Amino acid sequence: MVKFDVRQLRYLSREEFRCLVSLEMGMKNHEIVPSELIASIANLRHGGCYKILRDLVQYKLIRYDHRNGIRGYHLTYAGYDYLALRSFSNQNVVYSIGNKIGVGKESDIYIAASEDGTQYVLKLHRLGRICFRKVKEKRDYLKRRKNASWLYLSRLAAEREFSFLKALHDRGYPVPEPLSWNRHAIVMKLIPGYPLSQVNEITNTAKVYTKLMQLIVRLAQMGLIHGDFNEFNIMINDKEKITVIDLPQMISTSHENAQYYFDRDVECVRTWFKKRYDFDSDDRPYLSDIICESKVDVEMKASGYSRDIKDDFENLTLNKPKDDMWDGDNEEEDSGDEESESGGESPEEEEEEEEDEEAVEEEEVECSSGTKTEAEGGKENRGSEELTDEEDEEEADDSSEEINNKSYLPHRDKEDHKKSAHQFTVYQKSNLSKDDIKKKV
Repeated sequence: MVKFDVRQLRYLSREEFRCLVSLEMGMKNHEIVPSELIASIANLRHGGCYKILRDLVQYKLIRYDHRNGIRGYHLTYAGYDYLALRSFSNQNVVYSIGNKIGVGKESDIYIAASEDGTQYVLKLHRLGRICFRKVKEKRDYLKRRKNASWLYLSRLAAEREFSFLKALHDRGYPVPEPLSWNRHAIVMKLIPGYPLSQVNEITNTAKVYTKLMQLIVRLAQMGLIHGDFNEFNIMINDKEKITVIDLPQMISTSHENAQYYFDRDVECVRTWFKKRYDFDSDDRPYLSDIICESKVDVEMKASGYSRDIKDDFENLTLNKPKDDMWDGDNEEEDSGDEESESGGESPEEEEEEEEDEEAVEEEEVECSSGTKTEAEGGKENRGSEELTDEEDEEEADDSSEEINNKSYLPHRDKEDHKKSAHQFTVYQKSNLSKDDIKKKV
């Protein structure tokens, strides 16, 4: 069992905490962190990292170890506790630590207090104890990873429990109110009451039994199963108000063993009431009769939740089905396109035809004006007009080649590209002929 002694916490210097944080960073990809790596991460100004490491070993915050010719250090639960408590202290959440009020196979529970004297509960997850070494097999904390330290597993368990507490408390479910989370530690409000395992008599046994069954059903309606709903994880006060605790092992109702865990939670309550209070009832819920109203397991990604289940849920609630009845707009658009292709012309084509007609009219006007000037000018102007016509043709050919080379223009089809190029050359010819006309005039 890990001894929790916080007396040395107030005397640790800033450099010692810097070395602890550097060791924690090194343990992300090292089982044993060499002292050289710790010194390089800490990067203390005046050195002295090796002396600080020796002092931390004496305080039992870290441990020196050597395996397979590798020498280095690794964090202990005491050092991990100090890092979490210092973070809570900087956040002004925890000011003092009191007695131990509970212990389990996965965590230790302590009384904590703020600076104004408000009492809280400090829960420290401590996975890896001898009584529960199969946590890697029974819990999916690692997911696709194969190996991890017990400190990292404790951190994942605390993170998951804090998220479940936050989600359920926001929905009005009777759980302790979570206040803060850091590493493997959770701070929550103190619940006045006792575990159901320590209560010998209940005035309204049937009422309490019905409440417990309703809480199990209510969880299932949110898509969750507690997985360890027994007398040790149920708090009850003098007014017989119930509070549920210990949530990291919660699973989804879509889990392959959901029926087994749901029935086990129900049977744990029935067995305890029959054994301690001599109360037996045939009224019990069944998972197959419960309708899921909200998908909290999808939001929190509980154990047993899969991506396929999330996609199915979103398709049923958010996305509209891809049937023919939803393709009405597309059919109208398609029919409109067919009409434009078979029958009437589009407004763009009509504009292009109008522009072509205007260009032809301008050419006719220019031709008529050119004949008048030729008649007035005589034979001397004919030679100059022939030269200008040859220049016009050369310039028009050059301009058409430039236009045809501009393949980057955003045209939809090749035919449209030819039409636009033709129109552009026509306008160029007309403009050149106007300039010539002005010169001649």
